[in-house]
Amino acid sequence: MTVTATEQLIAPHGGELVDRTGDRPGDAEQLEVVTLTSRELSDLDMLASGALSPLEGFMGREDYERVVEEMRLASGLPWALPVCLAVDKAPDGDRMALADDSGRLIAVLEVEETYEYDKEREAEQCFRTTDDAHPGVARLFAQKPLYLAGRVTVFERAEPPFPELALDPAETRAEFANRGWKRIVGFQTRNPIHRAHEYLTKVALETVDGLLVHPLVGDTKGDDVPVDVRVDCYRTLLDGYYPPDRVLLSSFPAAMRYAGPREAIWHAICRKNYGCSHFIVGRDHAGVGDYYGTYDAQLIFDEFEPHELDIEPMFFEHAVYCKRCEAMVSPKTCPHGGDDHVFLSGTKVREMLGRGELPPVEFSRPEVAEALIRAYAT
Repeated sequence: MTVTATEQLIAPHGGELVDRTGDRPGDAEQLEVVTLTSRELSDLDMLASGALSPLEGFMGREDYERVVEEMRLASGLPWALPVCLAVDKAPDGDRMALADDSGRLIAVLEVEETYEYDKEREAEQCFRTTDDAHPGVARLFAQKPLYLAGRVTVFERAEPPFPELALDPAETRAEFANRGWKRIVGFQTRNPIHRAHEYLTKVALETVDGLLVHPLVGDTKGDDVPVDVRVDCYRTLLDGYYPPDRVLLSSFPAAMRYAGPREAIWHAICRKNYGCSHFIVGRDHAGVGDYYGTYDAQLIFDEFEPHELDIEPMFFEHAVYCKRCEAMVSPKTCPHGGDDHVFLSGTKVREMLGRGELPPVEFSRPEVAEALIRAYAT
């Protein structure tokens, strides 16, 4: 039997890449309608493309309960976060139409069940806090009181913010195969890539065939750098400082949950579906505030058996520029500290950019800083 190039890549989570796109049913206009939030719309689009394989729709009670308590689906397959649709009441029929906030019908859901859920328990288990100052907890507490479960068929895909970067898992897999890549490391980011990120992605790239720079383009909190600014920075950096035949830039349509450790697992599983064999997990991955320990998002991988997730995490400590080493370093590679290290907080960088000042080249490539200054000055 002939093995295709894509079959030489890592298998999707659960073994098969799901495709939940289909034709618009003739009775769509007659169905009861549920309007989705922006986060639910992101989840729906990822269900359609297979990014959330093996899920075929919004979770039922059995999957939900086991994910919340054990980070597994009912089948026992690892899964870290609920993917659920919140509603006010149970539907009357066995099929529902799903709509975006403009009222446009985009999908049909085959109703399996409607069930109650405990918001406090979900918050405590998934976010490790019930503090509604946490953006993920606040969003959860504001949700409607019931979850509606069922398989979906999406007939109108959302218009992506950057169409030229919007590659579905089947498309990234085809591109990897076309480039002859078998070992691919994925890099999740919701921030501009500064010298520390550049360092760890290049260290990772030394060990694999290719790098997928996969910035999240769904909802983020209000003080994060706007997505169009971030994408401008990614393009600027990749054009000037990475070999083009070793890197692919593509957008990740998910919304941030800010669930820290659990979201690191979820992000890794999603990148496995896109075809990545490895996944970078750095300092405070998907964290917010001080809700998580610096390396909790790495430690959580120990809760699974070796290779159970299949995709291999690559753990990195915080990198800085060392004046004495004259190089980017981490605590694993440098004996120095204090004034020898060039470290700037995010707050300090934003203040400098707001004044039109370039951060030092040891922190940020000038071209990236200039792109940020242009954005902050407008």
